[in-house]
Amino acid sequence: MRSPAFLPRPGYAAVSRWFLAAALTGLLVADLQVTTLHPLADLARLLGGLIRPDFPAVEGWSVVYTVAFAMLGVGLGAGTGLLLAIPFARSRTVRLACAGVRAVHELFWALLLMQVFGLSATTGVLAIALPYAGICAKVYAELIEEADLAAVRVLPAGTGAVSAFLYARLPEVAGRMRDYTLYRLECGLRSSLVLGFIGLPTMGFAFESAFRQGRYAEAGALLLIFYALIGTRRLWVRARTLPLLLVGSVLALPPTVGSAAIGPSLARFLGHDIVPAPLRDAALAEPETWVRLWSWLRPILAGQVLPGTAQTLILAQIALVATALGALVLFPLTARRFAGPVGRPLGRVLLVVVRSTPEYVLAYLGLQLLGPSMLPAILALSLHNAGIVAYLMGRHADAIPYRADAPRGLDLYAYETVPRLYGQFLAYLLYRWELILRESAIFGILGVTTLGFYVDAAISELRLDVAVVLIAATALVTVAVDALSRALRRSLRIDALPTRLSGPQPITGAEPT
Repeated sequence: MRSPAFLPRPGYAAVSRWFLAAALTGLLVADLQVTTLHPLADLARLLGGLIRPDFPAVEGWSVVYTVAFAMLGVGLGAGTGLLLAIPFARSRTVRLACAGVRAVHELFWALLLMQVFGLSATTGVLAIALPYAGICAKVYAELIEEADLAAVRVLPAGTGAVSAFLYARLPEVAGRMRDYTLYRLECGLRSSLVLGFIGLPTMGFAFESAFRQGRYAEAGALLLIFYALIGTRRLWVRARTLPLLLVGSVLALPPTVGSAAIGPSLARFLGHDIVPAPLRDAALAEPETWVRLWSWLRPILAGQVLPGTAQTLILAQIALVATALGALVLFPLTARRFAGPVGRPLGRVLLVVVRSTPEYVLAYLGLQLLGPSMLPAILALSLHNAGIVAYLMGRHADAIPYRADAPRGLDLYAYETVPRLYGQFLAYLLYRWELILRESAIFGILGVTTLGFYVDAAISELRLDVAVVLIAATALVTVAVDALSRALRRSLRIDALPTRLSGPQPITGAEPT
C-alpha cells in the first residue's frame, strides 16, 4: 500500500502521536477502577508464596501434561506449517486459511474443540497446533523467500518444485527454522499452561486451584517451576532428546474426561451446533429464511460484536502505548553502556522472567489483586510485551558503534541511543500490535468486557452458533489490525527490519514473536 503522491508519507513522530492520541482517548472511557479492599496485602501474600514455595505440594503430572501438550502441539503445528509454507507464496487460498487459523487464540480453539473432544489431550494438542500451523507457515514461507537463491539457479532444467525445495532451499533455511521452532516451543509452554484455566489438567489448572484456595506457597512453587522449564529449555530440548520427548509426550497424555464418541459429536458440531439457528433444517432458497437470519444476526452485531470490538480495541491501544513507554524505560537495564557489568545480568534476568510469564496469568493475578476492570489486563499486557521489546532493544543498543567522545547518562540515552533505535522500536511495536489484540480479546474470559467475554457467555449457554460468529469477528478484527500494521511498516520503510526469531539477523541475532 503506497501513499498517494500528493499526500506526505507519515514519519516516526506522526505515527507515534497518532497512537498516543488514540490511547489517551481510550483512557477517557476505559474502566480502570480498583475495587478490592486490600490489594497490597494480597500482593504481599503472593510474594510470600514465591519466597517460600511449597514444592512438595505441586502435582507432578500437571508439569508433565504441560510439557506434553506443548511438545505435541508445537510439533504438529510446525510440521503442518512447513508443508503449507511451500505453496504459501503462490496460493492465496493457503495464505487466507493460515491468516484465519492464526487469528483465533488458542483458548478460543480449545473452547470450541472441547465441544467435540471433551476435556481431552486431543483438545489441548489441537488448540495449540491449529494457530501455530498458521503462524509457522507464514514465518517459514518468509524465511524461504529470503533465502539465498544461488543453489536454486544451478539446478538442472526440469527440476521439480519439491526437489528444488528439499535440495536447494531447505538446507539454506533449516537452521533459522530450527531456531524459530525452538522459540515457538517456549510459546507453546505458555499456551499449554494457560489452557489449564479452562479445565485442562496443565499447570494453569493447578495454579488457579491453589490461588483460589489461598495456597500461595503452592502457587509460587508452580510459577518457579514454570520459569525453570522456560529457562532450561535449551538444555532439555536437543536433537538427541527430541525423539524421546515426543514419544514420552504421547505416552504421558492424560485420559479423556467427557464425551468419547468423537464421530457423532463432530457430526453434530459441524452439522448442527455451529450452524446459525435460523438456517438449521431451513429452506435456503426461500427469502424468509434469510430475513430470519438477519433478524437473528442483527442483535448479535449490535449488542455483542460492536461493543466487544470497541472494548477490545481500546484495551489493545492503551496496552500498546503502555508497552512502548515501558520498553523505553526498561531497555537500558539490559544494555552494557547503561547498566554496566553487574546491573546488566540482573536486568536481563528480570526481563526474561517478565516476558516468560503468560499475559493471561498476569491478568488473572491482577484481577484477584485489583478487582474486575481493564486495569489488570492493561498492566498484564504492557508488562509482558514491554519485557520482550526492552530485552530486544537492549541487544540492539549493545551493537551500536558509539563514538569515542559519546556523551554519558541521560544524554547518551536521549540523543545517541533512542534516535538511532527508534525505527526498530516502532517495527517491534507494530508487529506486537496484532498479538496484543489477540490477547486483549481472550481476557473477556476473565470478566473484562472484550469480545472474549461474549464468546465465553455464548459457549456457557451452549449457543455455539453465536460463539462462532463472535470468534469470526475477533479473527476479522485481528486480520485487519495486522494488515494496517504491515501497511504502516511499509509506509515508514521499516518493514524489512527483523521482527521474529529466525536465526542470525542483523544486529539482534534472534527475536521473539
